[in-house]
Amino acid sequence: MKDIIIAMEKLPLWAKVVLALPFLDIIWVVYRIIRSLDKKSYFGVILAIILIIIGIPFLWLIDIICILVMGHVFWID
Repeated sequence: MKDIIIAMEKLPLWAKVVLALPFLDIIWVVYRIIRSLDKKSYFGVILAIILIIIGIPFLWLIDIICILVMGHVFWID
């Protein structure tokens, strides 16, 4: 799991933005689940699963903004 987290964090900025586009943003949701599992944050896992169901319409826009401003997707760890 650590390899996936490190690989996603080392992606160039343009690749992170492309993965945050609608319908590809599911990759960042899976990344959030993996990151929360790695840190044993079960609240984070549950929240990420809820975001799959509820957050899809607007989550991609939040991800793009966070990537452009902070360089990574926003998550509660």
